[in-house]
Amino acid sequence: MSDDSSASSAEEVKETTEEEVTDLSNSTNSDVCTKYQEASKIVNLALKGLMEQCVVGAKVLDLCKFGTTIIDSQAAKLYTKKVNGKNVERGVAFPVCVSVNDVICNHSPLSSEEMEPLKAGDIVKLDLGCHIDGYISVAAHTLVVSDSPDSPPQVDDETGNVAVAAYNAMLVAAASIKAGTKNNEVTEVVNRVANAYGVNAISSVRMHQMKRFVIDGVKEVALKAPTPEEIEQGEEKVDECTFEQAEVYAVDVAMSTGEGKPRTGALRTTVFKRNVEANYRLKMKNSRYVLSEVDKKFPTLPFTLAHFDDERAARMGVTECVSHGLLTPYPVLHEQKDAKVAHFKCTVLLLPSGTVRVTGLEMPDYFKTEKLPDEETQKVLKELEELAAKKAAKKAAKKKKKKAT
Repeated sequence: MSDDSSASSAEEVKETTEEEVTDLSNSTNSDVCTKYQEASKIVNLALKGLMEQCVVGAKVLDLCKFGTTIIDSQAAKLYTKKVNGKNVERGVAFPVCVSVNDVICNHSPLSSEEMEPLKAGDIVKLDLGCHIDGYISVAAHTLVVSDSPDSPPQVDDETGNVAVAAYNAMLVAAASIKAGTKNNEVTEVVNRVANAYGVNAISSVRMHQMKRFVIDGVKEVALKAPTPEEIEQGEEKVDECTFEQAEVYAVDVAMSTGEGKPRTGALRTTVFKRNVEANYRLKMKNSRYVLSEVDKKFPTLPFTLAHFDDERAARMGVTECVSHGLLTPYPVLHEQKDAKVAHFKCTVLLLPSGTVRVTGLEMPDYFKTEKLPDEETQKVLKELEELAAKKAAKKAAKKKKKKAT
C-alpha cells in the first residue's frame, strides 16, 4: 500500500469514528473510552489496509505481517510517556488471521508453512485486534478477491447470500446487546436472521465480553444453542447472563452455506493464549523457552508462534505447554470443502447514551441477495439505516459550517 493510500485510509477512519466521540466521552471514565476509541481507529485502519492488499498473487503470510505492522506502528505513536515509571502497553490484542474459503478463522501461518497465493474468487476472512493499555478492540471482515483491482469481483448467489446474512446478523446482534438484555435473546436474533436467509451459524463461534487485558470474558453469547446430541458430544451450553452498562463486547458472527459444524483440518494451530491460572514445571528446554517468552511478552492476550524469534523451538515447545494446560489453543477451524463462509465482527461499548459500535467496516456492496430478512430484522435494519443517515447529515452540516468559517 502506498503512502498516499495509507494517509487516505487514516483520514477516512478518523472521519468514521468522529461521530462516536461525543457518545464515548459520556462515560464516567473518558480516558478509558479514549483508549478504546484509539484502538478502534487502528483496527479499522488495519482492516482497510489489508483489504487493499488482498489481490491475486498475495500471500497469506505477507498479509498477516502487513496487518501486524500497521497495528504495531500506529499503536507505537500513542501514549509514549511512561505512567508511574512504566511504559503503557499497546499493540496487537489478537493476531492478524487470514482465513481463505472453507477455512473459518484463526489461520495465521508460520514462515515454514505458507499456503498457495490468493486467486480470483477466493473468499477471504480477516480477523484482528488492537489494545491500548489493555483496552481491546477487535473486528473481522469478509471480502472476495477480484481479477483486477479496478473491477469488482464476480460473486455467486450463495456467497452473496451468506455474506449479507452474516453482516446483517452482526448489526442486529450489536443493536440487541444493551443493558438489561439477556444473552439468549441475542442468540434468538442471530438464529432468526440465519433462518431467513437459509444459512447456518457456525456453532462454536461465540461472542465474548471483553475487559482490560481479557479478550474472552466470562459472559458469552452463543450463535446457536447446542442440541442435546451436541451437548452429549462435548459442546458446552452457554450460561445465561444479563448485559450491564459499562461493559464491552466482541460481536462475532460467522455463517456458512454448509452444516455450520466446524472441524479441524491439516492446518497447524499457531494462535494460543496463556492460561494465567495454570502452573507446571516443564521438562523440555524448548517448552521452558516458549513459556518464558509468553510470560514476558504475551502474559494475558492471544499470540501467534510467528512472533517468536526462534520459530522452530516455539513449534517444538508449544505441545508440552498445551498438554499441561499452560496455553489455550485457538485451532484453525474448517467447514466442509464446498461450503461458503462469511465472518464479520465488531466491538460495542454499552454506555449511558446507549450501545455504540466502534469497529467494523461497511459490507462490500458486491455482496447481494434476493432473499429478505424477517419483519423484525427488517425493522431493526431500517432503524439503524435511519440513524446512520442522521449521523451522516449531521457530519455534513458540521463540515459545511466549518468550511464557511
